[in-house]
Amino acid sequence: MAYDPTDDRWRDHHVTPRYLAGPTSSGDVALRPLLDRGWTLNHDKLGNVYVTTPDHTVRLGYLPEGDDDALWKITAYSDPFAMPRWLVTFQDSAPTEIVAGFTTALAAAYAEGPHSYLYYGSSDLAALDVGTPLVAAGWSHSFATAGVSFHSPDGLAEVHLRRSRLDHSAEMTGHQERWLTLAGPPGSQWYATASSFTPEGLVAAMHTALTDPAPVIRYGDDLRRLPPQATATAVKPTVPTPLEVRRAQAARARSTLPAGAARPVIPAPHQAPAPHRPGPGR
Repeated sequence: MAYDPTDDRWRDHHVTPRYLAGPTSSGDVALRPLLDRGWTLNHDKLGNVYVTTPDHTVRLGYLPEGDDDALWKITAYSDPFAMPRWLVTFQDSAPTEIVAGFTTALAAAYAEGPHSYLYYGSSDLAALDVGTPLVAAGWSHSFATAGVSFHSPDGLAEVHLRRSRLDHSAEMTGHQERWLTLAGPPGSQWYATASSFTPEGLVAAMHTALTDPAPVIRYGDDLRRLPPQATATAVKPTVPTPLEVRRAQAARARSTLPAGAARPVIPAPHQAPAPHRPGPGR
């Protein structure tokens, strides 16, 4: 979208609810809590970004050129050479601020030690109190033989907890999950998952970020991609600020890069529609 100083879309807008806001143009806001703690950043020639702890027991991948639509993959290891103990994923349409809620909690848990980021998770049956942030936000819940489901008041977000026994290898390859989040209008939902053994505090942080009523900032093409159920309220005057001008110029430059031009270190995620992911027990 070409920059037009009179176009209202280049103004900053508050978007609510945040789970309908879509991703930001880069993963910086979710990577920063880890980098500020001294975690190491690397990237491959495709533009995928990898962040690891000094002891390599926690790894994050930001994967715009990954093999599937999981833009974020986070794993933790009791042994750096063994299968991961737990896996968390966020699909490429997940709002970056919700991912940041998880990475902020992860950075704090790692600083506290293995008892917080590795060993404080349930194995077969995830603790129901992890759903407390959802209930506190007014979400309804229902029980079934296979698990528990939570639903937002507007019906546009849901979280499912599987209560059945799961295969660890299947979970680590993304074929099963203990926790499944789906958000967005029908046909364009994004998903997030958390496996068994994911510490309850980290899963609760995901749910807290998901239900946070504070608006998030979007502008430009981000507004065009919002679903009609989202509310966007302009928060800046009509005259663009220098920051907004730079943002628009950067967006225009990205859209006109010649073929073969170098990708940025932290590229923008894909914006392909998210496929509907089946609910638990299917």
